[in-house]
Amino acid sequence: MIDETTAQNGAAAEMPSEAEVRQALKSVYDPEIGLSVEDLGLVYGLRYEGRKAIIIMTLTTPMCPLGPVIKTQAYSVLTSRFPQIEDVDIELVWEPRWDPRTMASEEAKAELGIW
Repeated sequence: MIDETTAQNGAAAEMPSEAEVRQALKSVYDPEIGLSVEDLGLVYGLRYEGRKAIIIMTLTTPMCPLGPVIKTQAYSVLTSRFPQIEDVDIELVWEPRWDPRTMASEEAKAELGIW
């Protein structure tokens, strides 16, 4: 569960909900596949540490050469869309292993030809 409020200098700042963050991450695309990281099922979760959003996610493969591009996109999208987020950290995890058959949205599966 996400703590959606955080204290900064004694003032409470409401942080975006996980649903809002996931919606924003739909504009972050895996450049090789051309689908959003959210639709691909690469985003596993979110937590806050103060005004820093920590996105727990994976990549399609540990050897993904465009991981830094995806991380930069996510940072830019979240800090520009949500002024209360001052920093973003992308925590890459490899468990559970990404499986588009079970993790991708129906739209992404159709786009990838997974039935």
